[in-house]
Amino acid sequence: MWGRLPEMLMGGPPMPPESYNPRMQTWLVNEAIPVIADDETAETVVILAHGAGSHMEHKTLDWLSALVRQSGASVVRFNFLYRAQGKGMPDRMPKLIETYRHVIASVQERLHPGKLVIGGHSMGGRVASMLESESKTADGLLLFGYPLHPPQQPEKLRDAHLPKIQVPTLQINGTQDEFCTPEIMERIHAGLTNWELKWIEGADHSYTIKRSSGRTKADAEVEILAAIDSWLPR
Repeated sequence: MWGRLPEMLMGGPPMPPESYNPRMQTWLVNEAIPVIADDETAETVVILAHGAGSHMEHKTLDWLSALVRQSGASVVRFNFLYRAQGKGMPDRMPKLIETYRHVIASVQERLHPGKLVIGGHSMGGRVASMLESESKTADGLLLFGYPLHPPQQPEKLRDAHLPKIQVPTLQINGTQDEFCTPEIMERIHAGLTNWELKWIEGADHSYTIKRSSGRTKADAEVEILAAIDSWLPR
């Protein structure tokens, strides 16, 4: 039905048609924020937000969405307002949080999920975590490639709000992720409640693995899917 999504929904040029699931529904939140969702709504709905330099149909988010879908949930994705407007620089955090909050309200109204999980990749997951730290909004938090700090700047931690999160959380990062130093994250994780931390050996921020390691992205896919399968029903 949808073929290629209109450019006004994407906030940029269309992606190749093979990246689209033909069974999708789309809508605009507040006549400005583009949303795509699986046509069939499962009991559990997972909202995934994109990273700072990304968008809702980026190959990494598309791939992660497919893994979540294989675990039996429906997936909803959206573009933050700056991306929908064709801008490269992300909005400030309060506006990002406000955008995410509006999307959640729209999803609740349209899809009526039995359980709602929010999260995303990189910045998108960080926004979801900050929103959830303000008040309980969802039943769970799913963080892919959580950006604990800027690359090569481990002193600039983005962890102050994490202890305030009380819902079940699954964080999946690669051990070679330049945005998340394992030793630092493990120390922070020790003080968190109801928080599961899964490391993908040799994977970077987008879960790419060097061939010299003897592992492949297919290995990462199996491990990520297993982690989601184990965590999501709980």
